[in-house]
Amino acid sequence: MGYIAIGVIDRGTNVIQARPTTICPQNCIFCSVDAGLKSIHRWAEYIAEPGLITRGVESVLKSKGCSVEVLLDTIGDVLTYPWLLELIKELRRVNGVKSIALETHGLLLSEKLVDKLHEAGLDRVNLSIETLNQDKARFLYGTPAYSVNRVLKVAEYLVKETSIDLHVTPLWLPGLNDEDLLRVIDWAIRVGAGKKWPPITIQKFIRHKYGRGLWIREVSWSDFWSFIDELEKKTGVRLKWSMDEWGMHYARRIKPKYSRGDIVEVDVIARGWLGGEFLGGT
Repeated sequence: MGYIAIGVIDRGTNVIQARPTTICPQNCIFCSVDAGLKSIHRWAEYIAEPGLITRGVESVLKSKGCSVEVLLDTIGDVLTYPWLLELIKELRRVNGVKSIALETHGLLLSEKLVDKLHEAGLDRVNLSIETLNQDKARFLYGTPAYSVNRVLKVAEYLVKETSIDLHVTPLWLPGLNDEDLLRVIDWAIRVGAGKKWPPITIQKFIRHKYGRGLWIREVSWSDFWSFIDELEKKTGVRLKWSMDEWGMHYARRIKPKYSRGDIVEVDVIARGWLGGEFLGGT
């Protein structure tokens, strides 16, 4: 329902990814998709109309045979999407959508927007915050506009004043924010993250060919899980959760229209996301 950068993605579970925009106001030094104001690999950005995303979700739902969560995650930041509230309201009306979540670094969050997201029917915010140190945050996120204190304040407002759940999802950047994660975990638990879903999980940094942060150390999965075990011991906070505990399970996947190696005649309709890519339609 689109392609990896924009549209609706089915990964064979009851969680459907919806990507309505590619735009990002930050320039994170670790970004795996080269998003933001100083991108060097992108040569196009996209914004999809709400109806296209909603119809894509409805189409995927027909194949699932179960209710789903719609996760608004992007190769940018979904809070840049101009019709976000309208999209959430449309998705809320779709029969079979049981929950709606979004992912963000929080730069564009405000108490006013939180109230509107609550009214629109949002269930959860996945907040990616890697440090509580102001100077380090601006370095990591590549913008002087990022205010840690403001983001924390708005997140705390979200937890206390609305029914929206907060799930904190920091990325571990080995050698850069090891100690910072201890403070992020403490903050997440202290403010009441995890009303319904797990309060916090740590993400693993993985290098990508067209991403940034190629100089950042990438550890093995075994070393990653050892680090998580140590964090759990130090904080007393559980950081590992099963799919069942998340309410996730495998579900029928849409059968691809084409297979690798097929020769297909298409009309080139636009530039693709990365330089040298093009989008084609049949």
